[in-house]
Amino acid sequence: MEHKLHLLDTFSANGSDGQTYKVRAFEHLARDDSLLSLARDLWEPTGRTEYRLDDGTPVQPERDGSLRIAGSDVRLQPAPH
Repeated sequence: MEHKLHLLDTFSANGSDGQTYKVRAFEHLARDDSLLSLARDLWEPTGRTEYRLDDGTPVQPERDGSLRIAGSDVRLQPAPH
């Protein structure tokens, strides 16, 4: 099954290191091959969301609602609007 990412949201987050980061949230989509006979692509959400920094570095959601930059101890909290 073919997959692609769809940008859901972009937001600022404050890091435990004192820096501000731009985080992008992507929804994973999968092509519904059952509708290819209709001569159009239909992409359905898979229920999986992926977070990345603006530079592409993965960000992992934590149980407490914070985010953590992969491969580091830096925790992120979404900045207030």
